[in-house]
Amino acid sequence: MAMKIIVASLAVPRASFLHRQAAGRLPIWGAWLASVALFSSAAIADEPAVSAQAPPEKHLILPGEVFAVAGHTAFLFTPATSDAVPAGALRPWILYAPTLPAYPDEAERWMHDRFTEAGVAVAGIDTGESYGSPEAVRATELLHAEMVKRGYSARPAVLGRSRGGLWAAAWAIAHPEWTAGLGGIYPVYDWRTYPGAAGAAAAYGLEPAELSARAAELCPIERIGVAAQADVPVCIIHGDEDQVVPLEPNSATLKRRYEAAGKGDRVQLLIAKGQGHNFWEGFFHCRELVDFLIERARKGSEGRPAAGN
Repeated sequence: MAMKIIVASLAVPRASFLHRQAAGRLPIWGAWLASVALFSSAAIADEPAVSAQAPPEKHLILPGEVFAVAGHTAFLFTPATSDAVPAGALRPWILYAPTLPAYPDEAERWMHDRFTEAGVAVAGIDTGESYGSPEAVRATELLHAEMVKRGYSARPAVLGRSRGGLWAAAWAIAHPEWTAGLGGIYPVYDWRTYPGAAGAAAAYGLEPAELSARAAELCPIERIGVAAQADVPVCIIHGDEDQVVPLEPNSATLKRRYEAAGKGDRVQLLIAKGQGHNFWEGFFHCRELVDFLIERARKGSEGRPAAGN
């Protein structure tokens, strides 16, 4: 940039002035221009080259792909086999949250293995600690568009682990037409319980008091009735001694909101007795949850089902 400024300041004299000069002066101008060109080349050589943007990096626990979507790091676990997907059919997938540098992690390997072995892909996009904010939903819309462009279904199943429940629920509320099912592992649905309004406010671009005042509009648990009315089925496993993400104001409240909408039978809430917010294997080896997500992802790839399917 400095070089451009220097060259621009060394303006070449007007042609009319050059034409008035004696022929003997022309070689002087030629030498002057040559020196400017030499100086420009030397200065440019001293500047660092502008390299192409480095591809995003992420450790994957299973074979797959890491790619960028609008500046965000996204991942895709590719199915081990495509035998379960008929030729020309849309490919089923699960939208996973929270996609952060450490997630999905080794504790989840078994269930992701089951998904891909069943021909179901898993994908997610890293929007940082966005807690299901509108910006997170907008970024996920871009990932969704990319997946559809690649031949995947427009209706994935959605899985949220812990605070990923905020991302997953926000997606199901914003786009119930694009949600084949909602799964959760000790999920957060109420940011007032975790990380609290003070912790979530920055992601929403608000002060904590402003975010609290707009809970009815912006807190997923307060609007989960949208997903219930759209008949989005749910399967959750949650410990009854969870002190980090309490069962009652999160998963249990979701079930009650569905019941209030006359859709209580659409929620399967599996309560892990004596378990808190931990790495108990049962959370990640839950056959009911895994089977639910595989079945819903496959349903989603068949097109939009009728209510009750």
